[in-house]
Amino acid sequence: MNQDLLFACLMLLGFTASAAPDPVPLYQQHCASCHGADRLGGMGPALLPQNLERLKKPEALRVIAAGRPATQMPGYQDQLKPEEIQALADFIHTPPTVPPQWGEAEIRASRIEYAKADALPNKPQFTADPLNLFVVVEAGDQHVTILDGDRFEALARFPSRFALHGGPKFSPDGRFVYFASRDGWVSKYDLYNLKLLAEIRVGLNTRNLAVSGDGQWAMAANYLPHTLVLLNAADLSLDRIIPVANEAGQSSRVSAVYDAAPRQSFVAALKDIPEVWELSYDPKATPVFKGYVHDYPMGEAIALPGMWTPRVTRLDAILDDFFFSQDYAYVLGAARPADGGEKSIPSGQVVNLDVRRKIADLPLPGLPHLGSGISWRYQDRPVMATPNLKEGVVSVIDMKDWKVLKEVKTAGPAFFMRSHENTPYAWVDAMMSPARDTMQLLDKRTLEIAKTLRPVPGQTAAHTEFTRDGQYALVSIWEDDGALVIYDAATLEEVKRLPMRKPVGKYNVHNKITRSEGTSH
Repeated sequence: MNQDLLFACLMLLGFTASAAPDPVPLYQQHCASCHGADRLGGMGPALLPQNLERLKKPEALRVIAAGRPATQMPGYQDQLKPEEIQALADFIHTPPTVPPQWGEAEIRASRIEYAKADALPNKPQFTADPLNLFVVVEAGDQHVTILDGDRFEALARFPSRFALHGGPKFSPDGRFVYFASRDGWVSKYDLYNLKLLAEIRVGLNTRNLAVSGDGQWAMAANYLPHTLVLLNAADLSLDRIIPVANEAGQSSRVSAVYDAAPRQSFVAALKDIPEVWELSYDPKATPVFKGYVHDYPMGEAIALPGMWTPRVTRLDAILDDFFFSQDYAYVLGAARPADGGEKSIPSGQVVNLDVRRKIADLPLPGLPHLGSGISWRYQDRPVMATPNLKEGVVSVIDMKDWKVLKEVKTAGPAFFMRSHENTPYAWVDAMMSPARDTMQLLDKRTLEIAKTLRPVPGQTAAHTEFTRDGQYALVSIWEDDGALVIYDAATLEEVKRLPMRKPVGKYNVHNKITRSEGTSH
């Protein structure tokens, strides 16, 4: 009897195993035409685990079954069985057997030119103030809205690549805006003519993009492959690929790249090795000497070109999520052990980019989100403040001696903090907490919470941005049926509400190109 039962169980297990759907032919039949036979993307985004960090399996099941409204992604619940949909969701969250490659040939072949900028008018084709435009990223249906910041009316709305990330970047004159998507696409859009100009795919998993202060260059930071990719900003043509590895040959993902315009350089945060890289775009940059130099003025060591050769700051911890002083001489980074272990280290560090070494530790609580930090003058001293991803606190730091002035208690862990030179308040959310529907205003003069707003009770409020004069504050309601809620920054009264599809970010042209102290760079 026991043997019969064992035999029956074994047969059932074998039947179950044999009945499990094979996802490969399902993928090739239903998905490959849009997402690529190799899952590297096509009309649709790449379907690799690294690119699907925001699309968890339950959501992937829903999207495969029901599709995405207002996109070309159809639903398959009438064509596929539940177990087949489950097999596809598991498949796209599984790394490919052969690691995907994306090099020079693939990058160059991907470039698309829709229009030439020099063939278009070099002045705005509308009456709105071009420096008071907002670029609004709507993640709900993968669109971008260009918003008039005076009338709060849309001038244009167009589809974007999947999962824009890292915030759009602008040319120095504000005419062009550049986007980077999680699956590696860089796009250039002409704000004067409201027209997409060019696109190129620089990687398979891209974290962000920076545009040089002189407007000549765009550099992309990649997780996959481990590279920095340099583009000519004029037409998005490839200039070079810079592999990211230390002297021992250990490669690293790139967390982010930043433009340090006062230094005429890009600064890269590395995810896997304890180094900060600075790459000059100044044609007159001094040479870079590797190793020891007997007589620097005489150039006795082997000199490498100063332009594009990384100047490396070696540290005892891995830093990312950078905040820069206004002159870009100092960078503050969130720290973690270089070996990935549990060694106790301060949660923040200050690095002087001129001497290329750490100069101070910042013993901050929780997990500071330095990349969303802002700065202002408090009692005639420069200070910066950072929200915290794990604790309901804003840390205010004296930038003269790098001491914590105050830990301001808030409604909960936050992601964004924003202000403007013409307002006394810093607006901080609590979107990482149960109090996610609150927006709190920290008085920059007293370092106290002065006001709490609830734009839409029960719905996430986040990411404030100001008009160029600071008169109005725009707050995002981070829901698929979300909105931009516009407040008078002085009276704190709501003046308008614009429906939006999960507006995850909005970026004012003037505040970005002038590097306002109240916004991230």
